[in-house]
Amino acid sequence: MGYAGGSTKNPTYHNLADHTETVQIDYDPNVIEYDELLSYFFAAHNPFRTALSTQYKSIIFVHDAEQERAAHAAKAALEAGTGRAVQTEIVTAWQFYRAEDYHQKYALQGRESILKEFRHMYPDFVGVVDSTAAARVNGFLYGCGSPDEVRRLADDLGLS
Repeated sequence: MGYAGGSTKNPTYHNLADHTETVQIDYDPNVIEYDELLSYFFAAHNPFRTALSTQYKSIIFVHDAEQERAAHAAKAALEAGTGRAVQTEIVTAWQFYRAEDYHQKYALQGRESILKEFRHMYPDFVGVVDSTAAARVNGFLYGCGSPDEVRRLADDLGLS
């Protein structure tokens, strides 16, 4: 979780200026393709809604020409399939600022017993923030995934 897209240095939640709240995803293209990430992105929110503010606009930050091509193609396909204008902006990424700790892994921070296990694995909170396992658990706590999936992955996630 963080902020990007603006020109103001070191934005904060209370001084966001011209930045947008966003997430930065590090992914392995051998595990998931960029086009698949775009599908998840467009399915996870309403890309047809006009942004009420810069803070909450729908935006894809691309890192190279191939990502830009793929993002524009996905946007065009969605528009063609629905007959509606997609409001999502596609812009070149430049600087990502990590949000304050209290914004990170928000659901996980609300579950002290689980967070305690991660804090044991990662004494520095940045380790928790950067942990793929913590991201998965945070998603589970938001209802993304089944209880069977949680049980199946508990060992892989390092949880008791």
